[in-house]
Amino acid sequence: PRETGARECDAGLLRFKCVCAYDGTDFCGWQSQSGGGGVQDFIEKRLCEIFKMKVRIHGSGRTDAGVHADNQVFHFDAPWRHGSQTLLAALRSGFPKTIQIKKVSVAGKDFHARFSASGKRYVYRIYEGYVPPKLLRFRWGLDKRVVDVGKMIEAAEIFIGTHDFTAFSANRRSGKKEDALKTVNSIKISKRGREIKISVEGDGFLYKMVRMIVGGLVDVGLGRLSRGDLKAALDSRKRGTLIQAAPASGLTLERVFYRL
Repeated sequence: PRETGARECDAGLLRFKCVCAYDGTDFCGWQSQSGGGGVQDFIEKRLCEIFKMKVRIHGSGRTDAGVHADNQVFHFDAPWRHGSQTLLAALRSGFPKTIQIKKVSVAGKDFHARFSASGKRYVYRIYEGYVPPKLLRFRWGLDKRVVDVGKMIEAAEIFIGTHDFTAFSANRRSGKKEDALKTVNSIKISKRGREIKISVEGDGFLYKMVRMIVGGLVDVGLGRLSRGDLKAALDSRKRGTLIQAAPASGLTLERVFYRL
């Protein structure tokens, strides 16, 4: 049966909003790759099997190779008359165990997973000491190094607000110029036992921006850099070698926010 309130897209297609989670360790990032290997490739392959046609999905944004997601959002248009829960059941089979479709719902034709998003929250997890094997895929282990979390919290304040984050980004080499002006709403840093959690929320992020913010903060915690060094780098609006990105393994896209 057709769902109540469903609005059709062009050519009688329905637009579906989906939420998925994945362990990004073995993938080449979210985006489709020419040789396969992106999370998008696996999802589109499964959709092709279900609909017997090519279905293109549109994600809320890219995650890099090795980066994880708890709630990545994507949408697609396709003909379906059996309800979103039936589609969810069909989508939940045929994937590697490291990809899970969590939710499927019918969206309005104006919804766009990327352009309707108002912000995102990323979480980075660090482990002081040698990471236990069961956590290795999702943590950055500091081994014998110990950080001063208080200094990291103090330094994180410089990123709050709207800034040009060029110095805390990498060149994607796609030929497309990204708007470097981004707003970071909050950075929360907490420690529990050996675990350090850094939560970064903002309206959008440049390529490797969160990982470079974390890398800079950890260097402050280790005494390699000062708060002033990070501020000077941010104000320079230039890429350099001072700020190094934290490993991909510790980063997870936790949530995508949407305007009502």
